[in-house]
Amino acid sequence: MNNPAQPLNESAPVSERIRYRLVAAGCRHHANDNIADFIEPGELDLLQAEVQSKLQEVLRALVIDTDSDHNTQDTAKRVAKMFVREVFAGRYKAAPDVTEFPNVERLNELMIVGPIKVRSACSHHLCPILGRVWIGLLPNEHSNLIGLSKYVRLTDWIMSRPQIQEEAVTLLANELQERVQPDGLGIVMEADHFCMHWRGVKDSESRMVNSVMRGAFLKDPNLRREFLSLLPKKD
Repeated sequence: MNNPAQPLNESAPVSERIRYRLVAAGCRHHANDNIADFIEPGELDLLQAEVQSKLQEVLRALVIDTDSDHNTQDTAKRVAKMFVREVFAGRYKAAPDVTEFPNVERLNELMIVGPIKVRSACSHHLCPILGRVWIGLLPNEHSNLIGLSKYVRLTDWIMSRPQIQEEAVTLLANELQERVQPDGLGIVMEADHFCMHWRGVKDSESRMVNSVMRGAFLKDPNLRREFLSLLPKKD
């Protein structure tokens, strides 16, 4: 890795220039971290092109003749776009704009949002994670309320990164706790992991369910029980 004390040459790959800024700032850049603040205008296009080039080398290493195989001639381009602009976009773009408004009516009853369909990727094998999320909130008179669609946008932003499910739910809880400041917050995620279905033991039935409880949801078993009882059962 380059020494942050020594500036990179302008001709260095864009990934190295972005990494240089992250290291110089002492900023973590794990698979599920958002690094949008360290990407300058126009660099995302360059990063996508660099990823495409590297993926072309992967296909070559797999002994796939992309020159004569019409099905894979544009595979590196398609996968690079998918990674940077779609399934991992939560790493590279800033948080969506979320309009917050005061709790004028002083609502303090349980609210549940969901199911929100989510897609993510296992950071161990980059295999899909597909599932549903439910969000339970107990607001107070000082809470910032946000529109229903904004929960979906924030959830998608957090989930569109390579990660493990347990950490994904915690990241979402942290984001909502900071924005809404409710008395209680509960999140449940249920998902299928294709690293189980597609490889390894190839188990087609198993799914993972996990939760994060904060504030009143953690302290009040009756509230937690009410929240969980209102979630629909899987068909």
